[in-house]
Amino acid sequence: MMTLRQVEVIRAVMVTGTINGAARLLKVSAPGVSRLVKYTERSLGIRFFQRQNGRYFPTPEAQNIFEQINSVYEKVDDLSYIISNIGRGALSELRVGSVPSISQVMVPRAIERVRRRYPDLGIDINILKIEEAIDYLMLGKGECVAMSYRLDHSGLEFMPLASGELFCIVPEGHELAGRKQVSAAEMTRYPLIGIDPNDPYGRIMAEIFARNKLSYNISIKARFGTTVCALVKAGLGIAVIDQFTVAHGGYPGVELIKIAEPTRFDTYIAVKGGTPLSLYAEHFIDCLRSEMRALEPGRRQAAKAAKKAAPGKR
Repeated sequence: MMTLRQVEVIRAVMVTGTINGAARLLKVSAPGVSRLVKYTERSLGIRFFQRQNGRYFPTPEAQNIFEQINSVYEKVDDLSYIISNIGRGALSELRVGSVPSISQVMVPRAIERVRRRYPDLGIDINILKIEEAIDYLMLGKGECVAMSYRLDHSGLEFMPLASGELFCIVPEGHELAGRKQVSAAEMTRYPLIGIDPNDPYGRIMAEIFARNKLSYNISIKARFGTTVCALVKAGLGIAVIDQFTVAHGGYPGVELIKIAEPTRFDTYIAVKGGTPLSLYAEHFIDCLRSEMRALEPGRRQAAKAAKKAAPGKR
């Protein structure tokens, strides 16, 4: 039997006609090529080449072998081409979903990192309501969904993504603008814009008022956080919104104010139970988790402290 290395070396000598040429082609030493050719001929009992004037010519008995070697080499080339394409994502498509609150800022940042690693990968992103995520995953329309809420469904599995907190958002120039902190009770004194508390996402916002036995009267209801931000920007009221919707200045024209009461909530990645993820989906999840966890309150404070402690540049 011949190894793939022997096939590669014998073919290189056949193509170039010399030991030195084969060595240059393979980027190895000439003595190493010569030794491997002699060893292969000796172990197989076949003479592959006859030497004339310093050049190597295939022997008549080796012609059929060279045809097979070329065939094998073409298959190896095909395999290398496929592996290279997989490494760049050229032959695949990543299909992922996200609820609007995470899709606004965080998903694009994660996708940018995925694209850097897999420049030829096809990508399909779906913006879903929480209840739409079930069919999306169970029917195999996509591999995973970034969620702001955990559903109770036997066919789905949930993996922790990141923890976040809520903020009060007000339009620029509002009398609360510039405040470092505001309480839930203070917020009820102003027209509130929000998402229906019966909605799983809206329930996250409503809980801080319910815990403090405060009335949560929404003057304008909207389905998505981005719409809420637009209504606040238009000066129609104030709102409670999750940090991921407005992260990295994702919605200019509104000011963020920290809420005095605890507002921590958890986010998740949902997948179909028992279904293996592609390496592209796994990388997307890693990137999204990294982007979102960088915004967690404890990590932000640690990053700021480290930045202050670092010696200044001169």
